[in-house]
Amino acid sequence: MSTAIAEAAADRPTLAVLPLAVTAVGVATPAGLGLEALGRAVAEGLTGHPEALPGDETPPPRPVRTVPDLRTEELIGRKGVRHLDRTTRLGLVACRLALDAQPDPVGERTGVVLGTSTGSIRSSSEYSMETLRQERPYLVNPSLFPNTVMNCAAGQIAIRHGLRGVNATLAGGHLAGVQALRYARNALRQGHADRLLVGGVEEFSPQGAWGWHLSGALDPQAPVGEGAAVLVVEPQDAALAAGRTALARVLACETGFAPRERLAEGLASVIAAALRRSGKDPAEVTTVSLGCTGRTGLDRVEESALGLALGGALPGQVVRVKETVGECFSADGVLQIAAVLGVWQHEGRTHGGTAVVTSVSGDGLVGCAVLDTAGSPG
Repeated sequence: MSTAIAEAAADRPTLAVLPLAVTAVGVATPAGLGLEALGRAVAEGLTGHPEALPGDETPPPRPVRTVPDLRTEELIGRKGVRHLDRTTRLGLVACRLALDAQPDPVGERTGVVLGTSTGSIRSSSEYSMETLRQERPYLVNPSLFPNTVMNCAAGQIAIRHGLRGVNATLAGGHLAGVQALRYARNALRQGHADRLLVGGVEEFSPQGAWGWHLSGALDPQAPVGEGAAVLVVEPQDAALAAGRTALARVLACETGFAPRERLAEGLASVIAAALRRSGKDPAEVTTVSLGCTGRTGLDRVEESALGLALGGALPGQVVRVKETVGECFSADGVLQIAAVLGVWQHEGRTHGGTAVVTSVSGDGLVGCAVLDTAGSPG
């Protein structure tokens, strides 16, 4: 895997991939808690929980999707929870669900790689506002400051679960999921951890929702949502040696850059490079998971790029997780992967699936991941 100008991707040498086995998944989404709830909702075209969070704040006049019944204390315990913001709670719950789905303890040499945008927009906004509201700026509540730090969620996850491997937070916006997987693969290859929890988290907040609403970056009826998804990954060889069953394999993650007017060609080039590196023919792709659903103009760019890369029409299975969870910004990429795994699980598919998961940023960043069912011939 490498980052380069997308236009040059076709000329890159094809290097051997290190397949990552996905052995467990934890998700907290507007469809509910757990992979089964997400898979069923996406497969059956159900929308997620449509209510904004309670409170006296006013969200913009557009649909919202929020995680219902986030039973944080029940899942992770009451100690130290009171001052945690919603971003950190979502991340902790998703990790708890992933670890509970893991058949054996993960061990101390397990790390955390989390994708984000800026951390909690709500926490940063409210903390900054307090410095203006209070009589003197330094009278703000210091216990709230940790929530304003971008890596708060990743740190809390490691502390609470005793994970002493590499701990990283990547601010990549819509590309954060793909970038987190790339980082995880490099960290595992370099021996910085035995296993990694790779995820993305984004909370709903009126501040963020108004930002999307006023930017014009979303279609008028596109919902703003929230969610967290975490994958437990390790080198495929290690999982096989330990007898751990994989839900899927992540074969390649590619990122690149293209000028705004050539985003489709740039993304198509990145997809072609990822498939080549995975040893997959475009005709083998059974599933695509789209990241630009509801984003003004970019949804057409994304579908055009997939058509170019796959030789024509999209494959029979097109996953649009945002129709269920809404716009989740930096959590999109991992939620897209979780949705594919959830739909495959809902269908009972264990063989013959190959998926391309795409991400596009309006500022020119493009990326994709290729995964397949663990039962596919390797």
